[in-house]
Amino acid sequence: MLHTIAKQDRAIVGGALFILVLLAWAYTIRASVSMQFMGAEYMFAMWAVMMVAMMTPSAAPMVFAFSRVARSRQGTESARGAALAFLLGYLALWTGISVLATVAHTILERASLVSSMGVSTNRALSAVLLLAAGLYQFSPWKIGCLSKCRSPLGFLLTEWRDGVTGAFRMGLRHGLYCAGCCWLLMAALFVAGVMNLAWIAVLTLIVLAERALPGGERVSKLLGAAAVLAGAWLLLGP
Repeated sequence: MLHTIAKQDRAIVGGALFILVLLAWAYTIRASVSMQFMGAEYMFAMWAVMMVAMMTPSAAPMVFAFSRVARSRQGTESARGAALAFLLGYLALWTGISVLATVAHTILERASLVSSMGVSTNRALSAVLLLAAGLYQFSPWKIGCLSKCRSPLGFLLTEWRDGVTGAFRMGLRHGLYCAGCCWLLMAALFVAGVMNLAWIAVLTLIVLAERALPGGERVSKLLGAAAVLAGAWLLLGP
């Protein structure tokens, strides 16, 4: 009986995450095909939905782990509500990051450093973004945040809060660690274009690999080395 309930719970949570990601990617693809920025509000919507599309897949293991622990502590129905609150907290944090990204995008566009599509038009800017993103992969802040993201049960043991409000706060907290891992990778979107679907997909897979694969730490270091080399070539090359 408990095994059946657990399978049903996992199917519901997994189905909800799948639909959310599917809708976010559908919007992102549509926006990239017919991209015409119409002010800060449209730009913010684009960033917010894109963050959902990119970051939700890597958060899925944490949401599943949270749902499982919440079910054992609070019962099935309460666990589903808490899991939703956790996810909303996580997405709320990334919505805040999207506000900052919109501001940065607007400033860079007005300074003629990126195009209206969010593509860097300045070689030095591209080099600095790649170098910063690459070097950050080796920093203690990146390593510490990544360790939290790669250990769902460890995070839940140290950060647990009861109730829906507690779940929302935990989602915010997990989102903060997640942002600590990825904020410079998100900034690197400007190198090839904020709405470059191939670039978005590559970064999404990298973030997922860092957190979900057994050798995720090595993926992080290899990415850092590659970004540093690419940045140095742009800065010093012909």
